[in-house]
Amino acid sequence: MIGTSMDLNNLHLAVLIDADNIPHSSIKGVMEEIAIYGTPTIKRIYGDWTSPNVSGWKGPLLEHAITPIQQYGYTSGKNSTDSAMIIDAMDILYSGKTDGFVILSSDSDFTRLAIRLREAGQKVIGIGERKTPSPFIVACDKFIYIEVIRDHQRKQEDEERAEERAQAQFRAKTQEKPAGKQPAKTSDKAKRPEPQGSSRMDSDSIQFIADSIADIADDDGYAYLGELGNLLLKKQPDFDPRHFGFSKLTPLLKSLPRFEIDVRQTGDVNIKHIYVRDKEA
Repeated sequence: MIGTSMDLNNLHLAVLIDADNIPHSSIKGVMEEIAIYGTPTIKRIYGDWTSPNVSGWKGPLLEHAITPIQQYGYTSGKNSTDSAMIIDAMDILYSGKTDGFVILSSDSDFTRLAIRLREAGQKVIGIGERKTPSPFIVACDKFIYIEVIRDHQRKQEDEERAEERAQAQFRAKTQEKPAGKQPAKTSDKAKRPEPQGSSRMDSDSIQFIADSIADIADDDGYAYLGELGNLLLKKQPDFDPRHFGFSKLTPLLKSLPRFEIDVRQTGDVNIKHIYVRDKEA
């Protein structure tokens, strides 16, 4: 799983999208992100489809099999889309067919909805832009910024293009060599170093991780990485290693000199447990 640990795998998810507050250009990466956490059994998007403001959604809806729900703006200046989403969410909740909800919006009006869904035992993932107000963010089990998804997707695409160029150059050089003098075999995929986390993380973020380690550390000062990841999300739902340039929590911690990683072998040689310690504790 990308990012910190979270017990959200293989959930049946209801995905509810506020068309007025989510850019259609980001939906492909968003749907791929959602697939990490479970199966989107319900996918609905709400908006006034008679308005030219949402005309760009037509292609993405067909591509990702998202059901559009028409909601007229009955009064100028009032957002009736929010009410329609909330009513549908409660109907879905009482149907008992889902384990969790994904709410795509940057609107704080869904704060109470997220709280109510969690009170009912549902997992709630919020996805929105960085302008999303804090109350909605902290009301979710996990909150993911669209900008982080977009940057991660762009990085992957750049790496794929670079790999394709490297392979093309390798094939071209191979064809130029005389027979019987093949170049030494190289790995198909060059290892690319992760960016230095210490240069991208502020002191408050590093201290946040250190405090969380202290909360669950054993007598020797070590905390289990999976438990640490869950605690970080409980404290700060929008915590995401990708924000600091890393795909996962482990390489992020390895890049920070303050923390020590200990990989422990279990009885099963294929299973390893990762622990982390704050050297300054």
